[in-house]
Amino acid sequence: MTNRERALKAAISLLATGGVRALTHRRVDVRAGLPDGSTSNYFRTRSALFQGVTGYMVTVELPVVASRTSPASAQEFIDGLVDLYGFLTGSNREMTAARLALFVEASHDDELRALLAEGRSRLLTTLRSQFVALGAPDPDLATQLLAVCFEGLFLHDIAGHDDIDARSVLDAIVRASLR
Repeated sequence: MTNRERALKAAISLLATGGVRALTHRRVDVRAGLPDGSTSNYFRTRSALFQGVTGYMVTVELPVVASRTSPASAQEFIDGLVDLYGFLTGSNREMTAARLALFVEASHDDELRALLAEGRSRLLTTLRSQFVALGAPDPDLATQLLAVCFEGLFLHDIAGHDDIDARSVLDAIVRASLR
């Protein structure tokens, strides 16, 4: 693992555990076990650090999304989405929590909002192609419904709210979108 990647993983960890205010170049160096100034050598500004983090998230998650959502049937798509949800709230939970922290910050940071929207768009393109392959009458609406649902489920899961049966929710959305 490169020092740049160590810095990105440390930044994600800081975002997940302390929110955006916890994210400083110095704290990233300490969390990653890097010499002082290392993170700022890779990411000169806070904005550059946000850009690096969001890009890294897409790089890590896009192949997982694609591998778990290549269905031959609606049931396979649902099973893949449930598996993807399990990954994003299980072994990849820290990255999901970091993304939620970035979502909140993006509400008043236009540049960060644009970075997140770009990454989200790449993920949605993958999901949309699956709805098209399954014959959804309105794949754009189906994709938006699924994305909003996933984001709501993440919020409830990460915040420790209701114990929601993700399979039932995702099943209902996919089946309704394919009618």
